Amino acid sequence: MARQELDATPPDLSGKLAVVTGSNSGLGLGLATRLAAAGADVMMAIRNQAKGETAASQIRAKVPDAKLTLKHLDLASLASVAALGEELNAEGRPIDILINNAGIMQPPQREATADGFEMQFGCNHLGHFALTGHLMPLLRAAGTARVTSLSSVAARFGGVNFDDPQWEKSYNATRAYNQSKSATLMFALELDRRSRKAGWGIVSNAAHPGLTKTNLQISGPSSGQQKPTMLARFYQFTWQFTPFMWQDVDHGILPALYAATSPQADGGAYYGPRGLGELKGPATHASIPPSARSDTDNRRLWDMSEQFTGVRYPASD
Repeated sequence: MARQELDATPPDLSGKLAVVTGSNSGLGLGLATRLAAAGADVMMAIRNQAKGETAASQIRAKVPDAKLTLKHLDLASLASVAALGEELNAEGRPIDILINNAGIMQPPQREATADGFEMQFGCNHLGHFALTGHLMPLLRAAGTARVTSLSSVAARFGGVNFDDPQWEKSYNATRAYNQSKSATLMFALELDRRSRKAGWGIVSNAAHPGLTKTNLQISGPSSGQQKPTMLARFYQFTWQFTPFMWQDVDHGILPALYAATSPQADGGAYYGPRGLGELKGPATHASIPPSARSDTDNRRLWDMSEQFTGVRYPASD
């Protein structure tokens, strides 16, 4: 049976505060633009101030009355994550929407965060795990906050390597990326389970963009290289077949936009494109891969993430 197409048009978000990580380009920029157009106050959590200012100008060119704030966030540094959390908690404004979007993809050589974590696992999962934990007081204060985490079709081929989550024994760029996006999905599902049980009042879900063309496919695989790697060149070659294989950002953001803003979006749900293989098309319910369906593994990842980051969530179990 064909899955239902979901209307990703945001409701009026006037007076709502939305925080979007990695909102200076790609999916994050697209999401920030649509949220601003719907009336939300958008906090752009970005690593590079200059790129953030350029992105804000691009948003204002489309949404002249956009209400934007730039905040520094480096997900590869737990100190930076904690600093932003401290700053926002001091300001005290409840957060209605948190979109954990920023990430890195397939660096050819193993890189480490400031805290020694494998870069993809550290940025894509642990950084967002820590950020969400630090922002829990503000999310709970909103009453019906929504946390949407960006996973990937790569999660189908993942699961968490609990024996070597930091890929210290034998690094594989693609498998490490798959793991990080599996972890992102597992975190979203476990956060919603714990929220329901403990009455945190937070709705957590996840979304993926299918095959959406962004700079992520070039910057990640070419990280630290003077010339684009073979993988980056492969992505560039396949871009020629848009719209047969790839979709643009305006379409790729639809599952996350629905997940983060629609009153009908469920907690503990996963959203993606409706087309063949969930690679492109309008938003619909996505299939949760077996690697994310194990409550035992989801809890194990959660406990490990608290241990690695030192960020403790309120008691729920």
